[in-house]
Amino acid sequence: MKVEKRREAMLKAVLSGMNDVAALCDHFGMSEATVRRDLRALAGERRIVRTYGGAASVGMHEPEESLDTRRESFREHKEAIARAAARHVQDGDTVFLDGGTTTAALARCLIGRTEIHVVTNNLLAVSVLAAADVRVTLIGGDVRPSSMSTLGALAQLALSRITFDKAFLGADGVVAGRGLCEATAEQAFLKECIAGQAAGLFVLVTSNKLERASQQHWTPLERNWTLVTDALAEAPVLVRFEERGNVTVECAELMSKES
Repeated sequence: MKVEKRREAMLKAVLSGMNDVAALCDHFGMSEATVRRDLRALAGERRIVRTYGGAASVGMHEPEESLDTRRESFREHKEAIARAAARHVQDGDTVFLDGGTTTAALARCLIGRTEIHVVTNNLLAVSVLAAADVRVTLIGGDVRPSSMSTLGALAQLALSRITFDKAFLGADGVVAGRGLCEATAEQAFLKECIAGQAAGLFVLVTSNKLERASQQHWTPLERNWTLVTDALAEAPVLVRFEERGNVTVECAELMSKES
């Protein structure tokens, strides 16, 4: 294949969401050196941007949705994911709930669970759980109004002093082999701190966020973890996660209109 045609094919692959160098090598049957050379050339033409371990389409870093928009979007999907995640919480567990509307939905599923201890930086979850007499510990720090969560140095310090049986994380996007993407470096690092303190790790995201690199800051996930998403996730996308070897995939069914 001529260089020009090969690079056009690689450009189409990147634009379709194939962002990882290893995946591009497998797909095209080329060496890593050749793939990286082609990506550098495409980036030099400003047709893509280089990222750690791969590439992404130009302009891919999307503005964050408002909190009100996120509360309303994919509500049924988030509730299904929350119900599935809640089944992993056992009496006696200490669990961490990350910031975000999907983990806030999980908090609603834990109402009445008085034999658990919830640690969280999610102010939306605190208001739900505290009113229901669930034991809650709020991690302090700087308040981030766009997500109503806390983060920063104080939150990191508090996390270093406690461990969890299970941690439930949200994300702006999840990419197989790369991890979780977030809008800020502080968010990404805080998730890394949370993951390091948890015996079990769960990532709760709607299927539209799978293989979506919408932001430029990353939390790598090199340990075993469970991906909980909705049943609308496409099989080829899920396979890319399952092939990693350290990811267990769980798909949550939406409630039927009749139920």
